[in-house]
Amino acid sequence: MDQAEQLRILKAGQQQPKPLARVITVTSGKGGVGKSNTSINLAIQFRKMGKRVIILDADFGLANIEIMFGAVPKHNLYDLIYQGKSITDIITWGPMKVGFISGGSGIAGMANLSRDYLNCIIENLAQLDTIADIIIVDTGAGIADAVLEFLVASGEILMMTTPEPTSITDSYSLLKALYRHPRFDPEATKVKLIANRVEKAAEGQILFSKLNAVVERYLKIPMTYLGYVPEDSLLSRSVMQQVPVSLQYPGSRAAAAYERIAGRLLNKVETQRQPKRGMAAFFSHIVTGKR
Repeated sequence: MDQAEQLRILKAGQQQPKPLARVITVTSGKGGVGKSNTSINLAIQFRKMGKRVIILDADFGLANIEIMFGAVPKHNLYDLIYQGKSITDIITWGPMKVGFISGGSGIAGMANLSRDYLNCIIENLAQLDTIADIIIVDTGAGIADAVLEFLVASGEILMMTTPEPTSITDSYSLLKALYRHPRFDPEATKVKLIANRVEKAAEGQILFSKLNAVVERYLKIPMTYLGYVPEDSLLSRSVMQQVPVSLQYPGSRAAAAYERIAGRLLNKVETQRQPKRGMAAFFSHIVTGKR
């Protein structure tokens, strides 16, 4: 199938603009700090609150979302871009009808497409706004260019950090790389920290205060504290069982923590503060930066 034919297929799938989805990007300075677990469990909690949710697994090196969901996607973003698949074709539906999309290697090649074809791709991705109220982008960890592109494009970043010194240091390194990015706008991007694997609430608050003090002094990036997720053996057990802890052990400390954080993200004040960008603007920002 040549690009012209793919273009016709994509144009045929275009729809009129609809209300914009809220795009939330989850990231971390290092791997293994609970980023994907947070993406999945927040998605489950949002669904319990009546929101339609889709997760974009943008960690191209690891397929954490599908493993944790116990589901293997038939198609990914690459198939939308190069194989003429529709948006609905590439969504895999997990527990509680949480949808997820595997990014694959699709986004990396978007900068090489023609402008007309690229516009059609972005308009098709914008159809996600008609399918979901909230889109969670689960990025890779660290300061790789691909991670930074997603963060710069996002208006709302959830930073996962643990009390480990390496996690705190790597979180600061990621924020420093973001601050130095030529297209980063601290006025347009809200950074919100979640302390993971802490013993009690006070420990999470102390972790935030320490990191925030350094960030405010040297980077001038305003951060807010969303809360903490406690160390919980039931969370580890749920990962082994490939069922989100919010479903498998809804009475657990971890599930209660995710519920509190989701509630804070959806409260009236927080929702009003966070303008919706939608997926068209999100991907347009990424592609513009690559050209």
